[in-house]
Amino acid sequence: MRYIVLTKRRAIKIMQKIKLNLGCASRPLKDYINIDLSTIDEIKARYPNIDIQENIKIYQYDIFNLPFEDGSVDEVRSDAMLEHLSFKEEKLFFNEIKRVLKVNGLLIFSVPDFEKLVNDWLVASDDWQDFYRDDEEAINNQHWFGTYSYGIENRWGYLMAGIFGPQNSDGQFHKNAYTVKKIEKLLEKINFNVIKIENFNWKNDREKMISVEASKNG
Repeated sequence: MRYIVLTKRRAIKIMQKIKLNLGCASRPLKDYINIDLSTIDEIKARYPNIDIQENIKIYQYDIFNLPFEDGSVDEVRSDAMLEHLSFKEEKLFFNEIKRVLKVNGLLIFSVPDFEKLVNDWLVASDDWQDFYRDDEEAINNQHWFGTYSYGIENRWGYLMAGIFGPQNSDGQFHKNAYTVKKIEKLLEKINFNVIKIENFNWKNDREKMISVEASKNG
């Protein structure tokens, strides 16, 4: 990630920032190294309604053993991915992020707010409609157990994906849970400074999420 700019008097070495987007799925970002378990072809097949730029690359690097030197990465992003990690993988992930990030490097991530999901589930209607489907027609029509909606009014609709994952491929199962208090204690344990923690709705109209920005202490 280094390149040379030549001038008349001397060559100047420019350091390009290294920014990682881990578990990018259908959300690869420009100017980031996008990393996911699935290939770009697999992601396009899973999300047929989403357009991904043709020049975008997605790498299948091991997120628990990233090919970057200690303290070499400026920023790590991970949106709606950590809940897919097992209890043991969670520790491996945060230790690896701590290893590769520079001092004051940024960790930005989002996860479902499990406390709010549980509260939403308890007040939702208990009205099961149909068996789960993940065929193309079902995906295009937002089938979600026969509710045909991304709304969270029914316990047995899209709300289940927020708790257990969409389950439309091997990696799409939720194995972990997060609350604001857990995140604050976790970041303190690995010696990160919390910059910002906020709530938002996933894709503006779906389940409650937690957005986190933190920096690595020295």
